Amino acid sequence: MKALRWPRTLASQLSLIFLLSLVSAHGLSFGLQFYERYQSAKTLMLGNLEQDLTTTVAVLERLPADERKAWLPRFVHPNYRYQLDEGQPGTPLDMASPPEFVRSMEATLGREYNLHYTQLVDFRPHYQAHLRLHDGSPLTIDVRPKISPLSPWLPVVLAGQLLLLLGCTWLAVRTAIRPLTHLSKAVDTLDPNGGGARLDESGPVEVAYAAVAFNTLQTRIAAHVKERMQLLAAISHDLQTPITRMKLRAELMDDSVEKDKLWSDLSEMQHLVQEGVAYARSMDSSTETSRRIDVRAFLQSLVFDYLDTGKQVSLDMPRDAVLDARPHALRRLLVNLVDNALKYASDVEIAVHRPAAGSLAIAILDRGPGIPEALLADVLKPFYRLESSRNRDTGGTGLGLAISQQLALSLQGSLVLYNREGGGLCAQLTLPVPIAEQVKALANG
Repeated sequence: MKALRWPRTLASQLSLIFLLSLVSAHGLSFGLQFYERYQSAKTLMLGNLEQDLTTTVAVLERLPADERKAWLPRFVHPNYRYQLDEGQPGTPLDMASPPEFVRSMEATLGREYNLHYTQLVDFRPHYQAHLRLHDGSPLTIDVRPKISPLSPWLPVVLAGQLLLLLGCTWLAVRTAIRPLTHLSKAVDTLDPNGGGARLDESGPVEVAYAAVAFNTLQTRIAAHVKERMQLLAAISHDLQTPITRMKLRAELMDDSVEKDKLWSDLSEMQHLVQEGVAYARSMDSSTETSRRIDVRAFLQSLVFDYLDTGKQVSLDMPRDAVLDARPHALRRLLVNLVDNALKYASDVEIAVHRPAAGSLAIAILDRGPGIPEALLADVLKPFYRLESSRNRDTGGTGLGLAISQQLALSLQGSLVLYNREGGGLCAQLTLPVPIAEQVKALANG
């Protein structure tokens, strides 16, 4: 049997603590109330027993012997009744620790009558008290004590109270957890460019304070990133002018090996500067408005452009889909991924599928050399180059995948790289699907 484990989610922990404490307090209160009513019912029953014994035996003593049997039905009670016989055979009762009703009988009739008691075998306690009336006639008091301190409707009320406790616990936990859930979702979708949704700053003081702190943090991060990107763009842009002048001066030089090397270095510097400007621009998501895109038509246009240039690019998309995205940013992202794949493979496949409800995945597949597993996350960082698995002669600057990663984030999506079985790399872009498109997909099965 597996040991019970403490729940890991805060909602489960709070629900368990509230339920255990409330049910324990409710159970203790109910137990005390049950005990008090039991004692009251027992005291009342014994008091009625003593009074009824005195009255009934006195009446039977004064009635003629032939009339006593007709009166017995009038003396029947739920817990005891009278018999004009020797009773049933049973086990003598241990008088060292007699039941309370025996002590009551002894206190009521013991001074005037000689009583002896027997215990009978039954599904509930069953006793008989035997005595003889003054005329020698036998009288047996058949006792089946049963105390019912609970009313029949009380268990129903108890069940209703427990359901009410459960509902109140759920409401309290939901109220306490909802701000944390919203905060965690906001952190997951945090946009370093400041385009993420702001938290509602209303509600309890603690919740409002946390929302204000998060919104302020998001604004500061966006301002810091924007400042750094503006600095990078400005430096990259300003470097293009002296590099261009240097290339013009190099053209005036006599042909030589040094001239070729200098020209090659200047070209590489210019390409690096251009990529820096492109990376800085990829961080800005406010330059283009979002539009609805027919994914099949969009990808077919992209594939046809590659086919026109003699590149082997194919599309595998079994179902139509619609996205809300910025088309130029999406096209640039996919072009980066396809160009990167074509550097290391002769043909590339674009495959579209739905990994889960509410999302659409566009995978760029190639059969190139792939990337070592330990470096799959590093290649998405700016200016990171692979020296061994990918050839430096391709002219890459280490910014192509970083730009794609930033564009994916600006589109509220994610970019993941993983090696394919049999060799090759898969760059999978996952984007959110509009709600109307989700409903349509569910309706179509």
